[in-house]
Amino acid sequence: MRNVVAYLLVSLDGVAEAPDQFVLDFDEVMYANLGRVIETQDAVLLGRRSYDEWAPFWPTSSHEPFASFINAVDKYVVTSTPLEHDWASTTVVDGSVEDFVRDLKQQPGGDIGVHGSLALTSSLLAAQLVDRLRLVVAPVSVGEGRRFWDGPGDARRWELERVVGTPTGSLLADYRAEPSS
Repeated sequence: MRNVVAYLLVSLDGVAEAPDQFVLDFDEVMYANLGRVIETQDAVLLGRRSYDEWAPFWPTSSHEPFASFINAVDKYVVTSTPLEHDWASTTVVDGSVEDFVRDLKQQPGGDIGVHGSLALTSSLLAAQLVDRLRLVVAPVSVGEGRRFWDGPGDARRWELERVVGTPTGSLLADYRAEPSS
């Protein structure tokens, strides 16, 4: 079975909204970590807001390794309205997101990534469909903003698989969801 892997940039106080405002020093260890995360993924789930922000930007971007990855990977966009921007390898999720993700997890392939997309990440966590968290914790407190774990919780334990500090003071933490009891 495939894993759903949520990759998020967060502040020390858990804010994940607008990480470009507080993750200012993306160092070589963080780039290597991003490469490690995306090399196992062959599908990405995106919320509508992330899609609308990313579709005009990434096709002409040279920010590697993510640009080549996100432009080529199969993208599944959760939305109830037609998309305004064309982007290669994009499919709109029709119907229940939870059912779609459960079905996608059963199909052959690599990991299924969730990048950004806070509302989608939160709903997948609440439905216990996220198998792994890949967090980049920036050494700053933001004070306010949306957190990736807003709303109803996923009441289960997470096992720490890996933790690495970076030269710029960020913490890279990988967690695996423990089976629900």
